[in-house]
Amino acid sequence: MERDLPFLAKYDTKVIVNVCGKTPEEYCETVERLQDSTADLLEINISCPNVKEGGIAFGQNPAMVEDITRRIKAVAKQPVIMKLSPNVTDITETARAAEAGGADGLSLINTLTGMKIDIYRRRFALANRTGGLSGPAIKPVAVRMVNQVANAVKIPIIGMGGIRTAEDALEFLMAGATMVGIGTANFHNPQTTIEVIEGIERFCDAQGIQDIREIIGCVNR
Repeated sequence: MERDLPFLAKYDTKVIVNVCGKTPEEYCETVERLQDSTADLLEINISCPNVKEGGIAFGQNPAMVEDITRRIKAVAKQPVIMKLSPNVTDITETARAAEAGGADGLSLINTLTGMKIDIYRRRFALANRTGGLSGPAIKPVAVRMVNQVANAVKIPIIGMGGIRTAEDALEFLMAGATMVGIGTANFHNPQTTIEVIEGIERFCDAQGIQDIREIIGCVNR
């Protein structure tokens, strides 16, 4: 609020603030502080561990997902997007729970849980033993989960997970996402997002697509 929002206010763009916490109270307190800010939307990261429930991530229990969504919606002034964890048995259950709690939209997927071992030191490479795996390796999983969720809920989806090219982004749109997010690729090429936008425009021109909604969820029709 002190640094990022004033900086982003200089630009003609929508601002989505990612919110995380370790207790329901932390989430709600943060959302309350953002009520009168310049943030346009709130993305709620529910892959965080709920310390009051023994460390299980909020996003791994549908009942917890619905409860935290409902509590956040009660204090939020901006639209609320729940960011779903892929580290579950059935992601459609948590998606439906978020929708039942009043979520305005969903973003998925968050990182997959991974592990790296240092074979020379014979110990875990990460202090927490496990960490979040992102990037191209998770894209097929992300596309599959976006498609599953698109067939399970009626609210919009922001698809993400390993997008590097326009073709990657188009897969997510055709699977049912209405928007896409690009993360890891920006570390390799800061121009990735611009290149993806321009690539989608070229694809639409070549295919005679007048409205992007023509292809959103087209594989499900």
